[in-house]
Amino acid sequence: MAKRDRTLPRIAGSVIANRLRAAPTPGPTAATIAVYSVKGGVGKTTIAANLAWCAAELSGHRTLLWDLDAAGGSGFLYGLEPHASRQATDMFSREEAPDKLIRRTDFEGLDILPADESIRTIDATLTAIGKRKRLARLAESLGQQYQRIVLDCPPVMNELSAQVVRAADLIIVPLPPSPLSARALELVVREVADHSKRHPPILPVLSMLDMRRALHKAAREENPAWPMIPYASVVEQCAVQQRPVGAIAPQSPSAQRFISLWKAIEHKLAERRS
Repeated sequence: MAKRDRTLPRIAGSVIANRLRAAPTPGPTAATIAVYSVKGGVGKTTIAANLAWCAAELSGHRTLLWDLDAAGGSGFLYGLEPHASRQATDMFSREEAPDKLIRRTDFEGLDILPADESIRTIDATLTAIGKRKRLARLAESLGQQYQRIVLDCPPVMNELSAQVVRAADLIIVPLPPSPLSARALELVVREVADHSKRHPPILPVLSMLDMRRALHKAAREENPAWPMIPYASVVEQCAVQQRPVGAIAPQSPSAQRFISLWKAIEHKLAERRS
């Protein structure tokens, strides 16, 4: 068997963000963006929730934030709790439409498909039904209603992560500066190579970056083209106020970093369609 090519496309985020200022607004074609890492505690949910806000508020896309993590962090960051009587895995196992699970947020054009405890069994459910592209098919169907779908993914390597890779048009990998994070990126690259023939682009993002720390400063200097999200109190306030940074402090450096990251994403999606 021929060895798979593990040299996958990556995005030079800061360069793209600068070029985007003169780029045309992307068209209405739907796209699925996965925020994924095999390591927990890397700022994944915060990034997913803020990117979804950027998609709806800045680009004017009808956007769905889809929480695939049993912790339910994305819904919490928007003040939503899952309904105990509803089962998030029903759309996978029973092929039921997800419409009844989708919740509106306080922000126009931004909805959430929240997680609940049933998500804990989703890997077994997907394995049992034997449909390798079930998540991709659901995302394709939801793409009739939403121009952008942002997946908040759990830190796993199993059938769910394989299906996420097959469904995604773009994969965001949050990486707090540490040797374990560097290893996590290589594991994501391997996961993409193993489960997707078309190799969706991977965008590493330095998250929770504190330039007062030598290790963090060195990581930034080593990867100057990667987008970064700073470690800042205003980002922590997302969980306290249950609103995105752009709604709390739109002029803050953290809000501007999320906006730059979103512009890089939109540019890459437009580039792939051209």
